[in-house]
Amino acid sequence: MSKYEAVLFDLDGTLLDTSEGILKSVKETIEHFDLVRLPDEELLKFIGPPIEWSFEGKCGVTGDLLKEVTMYFRDRYSNHNLLQAVPYEGIYDLLGFLNDRNIPIGIATYKKQDYAEKLLIAKGFDNYTDHINGSDYGGKLLKKDIIKLCIDSLGVSDVSKVLMVGDSNHDANGAKLAGAPFAGVSYGFGFGPFGGEDINDFEHVFYADKPMDLTVLFEEE
Repeated sequence: MSKYEAVLFDLDGTLLDTSEGILKSVKETIEHFDLVRLPDEELLKFIGPPIEWSFEGKCGVTGDLLKEVTMYFRDRYSNHNLLQAVPYEGIYDLLGFLNDRNIPIGIATYKKQDYAEKLLIAKGFDNYTDHINGSDYGGKLLKKDIIKLCIDSLGVSDVSKVLMVGDSNHDANGAKLAGAPFAGVSYGFGFGPFGGEDINDFEHVFYADKPMDLTVLFEEE
């Protein structure tokens, strides 16, 4: 029997390379509102956390303007650039592997719920996964809250047997606060060469360079 009874995946940087659509929408928003121009390495940090956090932290936007900027970004992203996302090589193979072993799969993402559902269905992930939990438009849900909601939706009572897989500090910290073990991936936007975060700064049970590396965690004990 596998050590883990279920697995949760982050979306951006874990299942899908969403950089093209997000960065295009960020650049369009910055240009439209004549905000401070940012280097590419800073723009990449917009991928993953709630977008309002990024525009406030990186561009210094606050108050009513932040609401306008956020609404404009969401329109550009959801209505024009959302589907410019590419599944990571091997990710469908991993999900098929888990399906064959009857391991329930959930998706716990900071992406807004409707964005996540639209994108994942368009890319066929609904054929592999059991539940999708995204963020709320009020921005009140933290990653730990989303992870907990997803675990509840899957009906697993022992959180220690639910593996959270993600590419950034948000996923690692969220898993820890939710009481779930965490496995990091190096090919996304946080850990590894793209984001520069060090996986060793966070509690983790495994670190994968490609999706199928994770299969070793689901071998029968």
